[in-house]
Amino acid sequence: MFKKILIANRGEIALRIIRTAKEMGIKTVAVYSTVDKHSLHVYFADEAVCIGPPSSHQSYLNVPNLISAAEITNADAIHPGYGFLSENAYFSSMCHKHGIKFIGAKPSHMIQMGNKISAKKTMNEAGISCLPGFHCFSKYSSKEIEYFADKIGYPVIIKAVSGGGGRGIRPVFDKKNLKNSWEEAKKESWLCFGKKDMYIEKLILNPRHIEIQIIGDKYGKACHLSERDCSIQRRNQKLIEEAPSPFLTTSLRKKMGDEAVKAAEFIHYEGIGTIEFLVDKNKNFYFMEMNPRIQVEHAVTEEITGLDLIQEQIFLACGKKLSRKKNYYPKMYSLECRINAEEPHNNFQPVPGKITQIHFPGGKGVRVDTHVYAGYFVTHYYDSMIAKVITTAKNRKETIEKMRRSLEEFVIEGIQTTIPFHRKLMQNDDFLKGNYNTNFLDEIDLNLLLSEN
Repeated sequence: MFKKILIANRGEIALRIIRTAKEMGIKTVAVYSTVDKHSLHVYFADEAVCIGPPSSHQSYLNVPNLISAAEITNADAIHPGYGFLSENAYFSSMCHKHGIKFIGAKPSHMIQMGNKISAKKTMNEAGISCLPGFHCFSKYSSKEIEYFADKIGYPVIIKAVSGGGGRGIRPVFDKKNLKNSWEEAKKESWLCFGKKDMYIEKLILNPRHIEIQIIGDKYGKACHLSERDCSIQRRNQKLIEEAPSPFLTTSLRKKMGDEAVKAAEFIHYEGIGTIEFLVDKNKNFYFMEMNPRIQVEHAVTEEITGLDLIQEQIFLACGKKLSRKKNYYPKMYSLECRINAEEPHNNFQPVPGKITQIHFPGGKGVRVDTHVYAGYFVTHYYDSMIAKVITTAKNRKETIEKMRRSLEEFVIEGIQTTIPFHRKLMQNDDFLKGNYNTNFLDEIDLNLLLSEN
């Protein structure tokens, strides 16, 4: 077992890892940028090291500084959390080079599954259903791009080959918009990921976004922990997740779970990860991508299974066998709302500022994962998510009712947040019926939703 873990992250996920590590008797090291000096993960870790100025590239993405911080504190492992360097094969390999255990996927798996071309090729070899598509290099001409789009058939979607988080993605419904969409997506990919190569594939209209939580050990065994429905999104960013999905039938759940395990075992995946699928209206499903890391929404899976996924990650990194040998089929229901420091009435623009007052909801079946407090200043340097509210009950109806009550209790003053948006959504008839897809928020009038009594 590790003696000391450095957490190469910030915010609520850093706190989440610190808490599990302490319960396991493991010392922790926090890292922070100068603007995060007063963050809770800095206070609650056993040690803390400043790794640079506010910019992510100079701090949380600064590999030499992170390795140095681990070495000077004698940390024998690094947990990357999610985002930042959690899917960075170079960082993982540098940890190995310096004799530090990286708590996460192998570099080979990051490379294999982090590239959309390689990932789809691998899944095709494994016999997993994939959408038709083509790798399009940045040097390709407009005519060549048109040829690939015509061959697939409109509508199509353009995606950055590397990266995630909804960046470098553009849907294209006809030829006249192809060129501009191609250039915009390529530019965004370069700005976000430093790469311009793109991928074009068939666009499934109004799909469900379903992800299967998988877990694998070094002995070649894997299982799944059921699914999460992540279809409530805005600009390809998830806002609400629930487990299990109200859309899946029992047979489809089993089939998708079996396919995810098949995919994980095919590549001999080690650790926690997710296999993500798009499901059309006829319940046909297609591999979309794999995330070889812990997810923001892992809490809903923890709530329905009773497992601590961070603890599982640590155990697996130590070489232990799976603690769960069978696939999990849910008996409870869990729902998560991401609370962002954004102004819903103003196109969800981020709103940095100081939180003057805060009151968290509580009670049985209510969990709040957060790093903010009264007096905390929400900076513009990082992601706008400031909390996650998770409610759990024996069925979907009770879980939603618990979420409604929790959102009424959740008070944040000093800045605008998405709490009012979530309160309204919990009253929406289509959401209550489970009648939604990834385009749900694009198809409804958000101003009308927010103004409804």
